[in-house]
Amino acid sequence: MEIRNLGASGLKISAIAYGNWLTHGSQVEEDAALACVRQALDEGITTFDTADVYANTAAETVLGKALAGERREGLEVFTKVFWPTGPGAHNDKGLSRKHILESIDGSLRRLGTDYVDLYQAHRFDHGTPLEETMVAFADVVRSGKALYIGVSEWRAEEIRAAHALAQELRVPLVSNQPQYSMLWRVIESEVVPTSRELGIGQIVWSPIAQGVLTGKYRPGQAPPLGSRATDDKGGATFISRWLEDDVLERVQLLQPIAESVDLSLAQLAVAWVLQNDNVSAAIIGASRPEQVTENVKAAGVVLDEATLRAIDDVVGPVVTSDPALTQSPRL
Repeated sequence: MEIRNLGASGLKISAIAYGNWLTHGSQVEEDAALACVRQALDEGITTFDTADVYANTAAETVLGKALAGERREGLEVFTKVFWPTGPGAHNDKGLSRKHILESIDGSLRRLGTDYVDLYQAHRFDHGTPLEETMVAFADVVRSGKALYIGVSEWRAEEIRAAHALAQELRVPLVSNQPQYSMLWRVIESEVVPTSRELGIGQIVWSPIAQGVLTGKYRPGQAPPLGSRATDDKGGATFISRWLEDDVLERVQLLQPIAESVDLSLAQLAVAWVLQNDNVSAAIIGASRPEQVTENVKAAGVVLDEATLRAIDDVVGPVVTSDPALTQSPRL
């Protein structure tokens, strides 16, 4: 497993991180989830990402159970706060001081740990002053409940404003967690240059575009039974954006490129995001242990310029790159 620094910080993480957004506590049974985490550990993954909102807190509980008994110092455990949890009352969401300080305690309890390595703002909160949010995060760090702080799906100007406050408060804001893949490149023009300047690393999610970049979805054909596209609990609505024939036809054209570098399509997709020098880790999910084994083979792969150009030539017409598509809801 390749090990990288998280942004300009001293925190080292595995280049492949394991995430449980659509699996633990929802799409797969607990035994399968535990088996996937065990496989991730066996493959050298040390970095695990979750959030309190995943399966309405159940994902944190399953991950905590899966990691119980592991040497805590040898793991990097990340979670997030923002989206509604619990019964969804008016203070059960957002980035107010109340919600942050109550949520970190709930996350630690479910994860079975005294601290998380990274605590992330899952979206930008338009309804709370940024100063209030950042002071609350600083207090979480000073209390020892989190070692570093990060954000997820924030725009460049929001990251810059948060970084300035973090410097004043002397707390380490080290990361952003955006969606990023061959097909979804909205961070490249603004977020990545800003983050590179500020020493903030990207921990990217959906590097395989919800499974579309595995090639299993074929143009003109119904999605395979049991796939994410047919599972309402597993992101069927989210994946629908990629299931147009023009996209799927382009994905099939990537197969010869993958074969030329001795990779599967999924491995090529993960390796591609890791070529960006501002990407610290790519998050993979899995419903079966063998998916973990396949995807970790992308760690340490170097794609040459000719291969990268060939990929761009194939997918260029269907790439989404508008930075305005990075948006946070008004709760």
